[in-house]
Amino acid sequence: MPREDRPSPDPARRETLLALSQLDGVDDSAWLDVIAKMDEVYSQLVQDEIALEEKNEQLEQSQQFIFSLLSAMSDVLVACDEAGRIEETNAALRELVGQTEEALRGTPLLALLADETSVQNIRHALATTTRRGSSIEIDLRDAQGQAVPVDLNITPRHNAAGHRVGHVFVGRPLGELKRAYHQLRETHEALKRTQQQLLHSEKMASLGRLVAGVAHELNNPISFVLGNVHALQRYSERLREYLGAIHADAPADEQVKLRAKLRIDHLLADLPSLMEGTLEGAQRTADIVQGLKRFSAMDRGERIEVDLNGVIERAIHWVRKGTAPSFEVHWEPGPPCTVMGNAGQLLQVVMNLVQNAYDAAATRANAAPAMWITLQCAGDTARLHLRDNGPGIAPEHLSRIFDPFFTTKPVGKGTGLGLSISYGIVEQHGGRLSAGNRAEGGAEFVLELPLSSRS
Repeated sequence: MPREDRPSPDPARRETLLALSQLDGVDDSAWLDVIAKMDEVYSQLVQDEIALEEKNEQLEQSQQFIFSLLSAMSDVLVACDEAGRIEETNAALRELVGQTEEALRGTPLLALLADETSVQNIRHALATTTRRGSSIEIDLRDAQGQAVPVDLNITPRHNAAGHRVGHVFVGRPLGELKRAYHQLRETHEALKRTQQQLLHSEKMASLGRLVAGVAHELNNPISFVLGNVHALQRYSERLREYLGAIHADAPADEQVKLRAKLRIDHLLADLPSLMEGTLEGAQRTADIVQGLKRFSAMDRGERIEVDLNGVIERAIHWVRKGTAPSFEVHWEPGPPCTVMGNAGQLLQVVMNLVQNAYDAAATRANAAPAMWITLQCAGDTARLHLRDNGPGIAPEHLSRIFDPFFTTKPVGKGTGLGLSISYGIVEQHGGRLSAGNRAEGGAEFVLELPLSSRS
């Protein structure tokens, strides 16, 4: 640069300049240029030193962050070189195997394994793993010498040039997971047992209503048969006495008197009606049992063609005979309406809906319990409408009416499973069960089922 643009040297530099100026062949301007360059180099060195200190601080922070991550990991971590020698570990692995970082560094990873199978798995992984995400299960030897199963995830490690220089193994001991899985399985099994018990409880409640109806239905013919049998027993004793006199060759006048005394003529005249009544009562009992047998496939999962008219009529019959003798049900059977299903399960659904209608309608003090049932078969769907004259379903309960354990009945009067189970049965039959309120009052349930192809 021009001489006039150069900065004036300070006294120390001036003395240096004067000393250097004694050298032959070197003028002042040359030495000023040298000092200026030295100042520039020194300034650059200071800036580089500051930048280096900043980079070093950032590097220390990064190392501290990585160290804190490795220390916080609950999974074990091992970094090995290409030959399988340990280069880095985390606190979880060191705690598991009971060795220090210094003792582990440079140790073959194979030395930490508990059995030959694990050794072979690691050797195969070191030789073949070329991508992220490969996993193997091995057994590590813990501080007490016990084998600990570990699920390892293996990832190759590369240098800046892209060459593989080793592997990183990250894994979680399976002991805790197995214990958690075992507890979860036990809890699941307990839940399944509880569910089965609850389903059985609801089924028994439905069966109880059915049995109550059956008992009432059987009472009349059985009582009739028992009365006739008692009469026949008395008649047989009188006949035995009269025949005994005849076989003993009693005088004719005594036989006439005994015949009149024992009312043998009346007895003989009454025998045909007694026998006929007994046979009728027995036949009625047999008919009732036969009717039950038609709907006894509740647990066998049998799917047959079922006429819904018969299901509805039987459900009304059993509910009225069992718990609702004064229930006024408006229902007229129509043409056959056949669906493919389980007769017993469908009977359970309709009985539950009829019983719920009675329970709801019976809560009103100013009206006798009543319900109206209509069955429509159109297209490929059978639609059963069941409406009662009860108070209806509260709006806040409509969205929960089919939830398990939900019930508005008092404690001890309902399990809250009847409608939920009915909903599930209908779904299994490919149908739909819905609930709502009628504008004129009362609740209405609509049961839809696919018709049989032969309907």
